[in-house]
Amino acid sequence: MTVDIDKTTGPDGKPPAGPEAIKAIPVRHYGRYVTAVIALVLLGSIVYAFSQGKINWGALPDYFFNDRIIAGVGNTLLLTVLAMAIGIVGGVILAVMRLSRNPVTSAIAWFYIWFFRGTPVLVQLIVWFNLGLVFEYINLGPFYRDEWSDFMTPLLTALLGLGLNEAAYMAEICRAGLLSVDEGQTEASHALGMSHAKTLRRIVIPQAMRVIVPPTGNEVINMLKTTSLVSVVQFSELLRVAQDIGQTSGSPAEMLFLAAAWYLLLTSVFSVGQYYLERHYARGSTRQLPPTPLQKVKANLLSLGRPNGGQA
Repeated sequence: MTVDIDKTTGPDGKPPAGPEAIKAIPVRHYGRYVTAVIALVLLGSIVYAFSQGKINWGALPDYFFNDRIIAGVGNTLLLTVLAMAIGIVGGVILAVMRLSRNPVTSAIAWFYIWFFRGTPVLVQLIVWFNLGLVFEYINLGPFYRDEWSDFMTPLLTALLGLGLNEAAYMAEICRAGLLSVDEGQTEASHALGMSHAKTLRRIVIPQAMRVIVPPTGNEVINMLKTTSLVSVVQFSELLRVAQDIGQTSGSPAEMLFLAAAWYLLLTSVFSVGQYYLERHYARGSTRQLPPTPLQKVKANLLSLGRPNGGQA
């Protein structure tokens, strides 16, 4: 004789007791609290010191949207875009030349990168501005002829000094991106009958963009700040305008803080654009794209209303 026992109940007819719930006690990190307090105290001390200094902070909102300041911001953005365009185009050409099997073009690209990376950009700007000591005239035959001092305007000096210098750095960034693509991709495209130029355009460069974009974004932000150096060649960018206003208004230090605020604002906007551009080229290389800033904020707000530390 067999007796069937219900597995959902015990011998006494009551359900079996389950395992006792584990009570998790979070580890307290007292060191984090101490370092946070120290950091806040230091930050408060710095803010207090600046607030008590002999600085007319009221001048900043008065001049923040001044017409001359806005014009300087526009010139800074224009110079950043044009110089980076020269740098990117030149960098791609130099990277292809550097990877070429032709020893002459490869050597020329190597020398260009060595020279422009080895000399300070400020020195290059001053040299371009004073090349009239070597070339008295610029003569392009029937197309153009003029004195060098009239030809080499502050804008052209700034573009050549910044753009040609940036091309040397972009060449190494582009070369690293091109080398990151597996050689089998090139061999397969050649086996399909593609030319070398078409292989670069359709196969190699699109895959290399995932490696090229992040450092290029950093170079754009760096270029935005490097434009402040062109004040030495009399170009009216943000820093130059701020210094001129500071001298005439009697607030030189305040105008420097104003210029710094504009640089921070512009670099923040560029950083957001860089993030979305990197996210775009990350498609296909990661299983899941990183969340956008809005998605992060939304997730954090939703987690505040969940019990157990944000667990659903």
